[in-house]
Amino acid sequence: MSKTTKGAESGEAAEVMQRQERRRITLTLNGRERSGYCEPRELLSDFLRHELGATGTHVGCEHGVCGACTVRVDGVAARSCLMLAVQAEDRAIDTVEGQAPAEGLSDLQEAFRRHHALQCGFCTAGILMSCADYLERVPEPSEAQVRDMLSGHLCRCTGYTPIVAAVLDVAAIRARARHAAAGVVAEEACDA
Repeated sequence: MSKTTKGAESGEAAEVMQRQERRRITLTLNGRERSGYCEPRELLSDFLRHELGATGTHVGCEHGVCGACTVRVDGVAARSCLMLAVQAEDRAIDTVEGQAPAEGLSDLQEAFRRHHALQCGFCTAGILMSCADYLERVPEPSEAQVRDMLSGHLCRCTGYTPIVAAVLDVAAIRARARHAAAGVVAEEACDA
């Protein structure tokens, strides 16, 4: 790293990475600490794919428009093509590879399969990441809300109706489970 002065009045030196200089960064990827090397201008999407092997993160437009590169950064959906890899230092990054349990599919992935909510699959990983994030924040969305959330993604081959159906199906199943659990807790409280 080279040193350059940051403001004559402060007299403090700041470290600045030089072009082509590679830096080791460490992050938590799908619950596991991982490290790799990147240039200062490398996008998080490229770092995930090429350095860490998380190839489920797809790169479409490289402008944050299509949503194919959506991951979760510290639990919040974000476009990995709009973030530099060095910005991910010491942060938790979740990709589609981390969505499924050890065996099988997550409930959301299973709903996508059941509703035929994908065809070529290029955009699916990003859509799954956005949907997972959205369902945590809005557990019982309306169809209009799901369609609005999906408007941030471009899917050229499936049409959005099966995707909306899959998301609403998962929301309904999870709501029934929550309400049943609340009923059991209420019954146990009454019995006590």
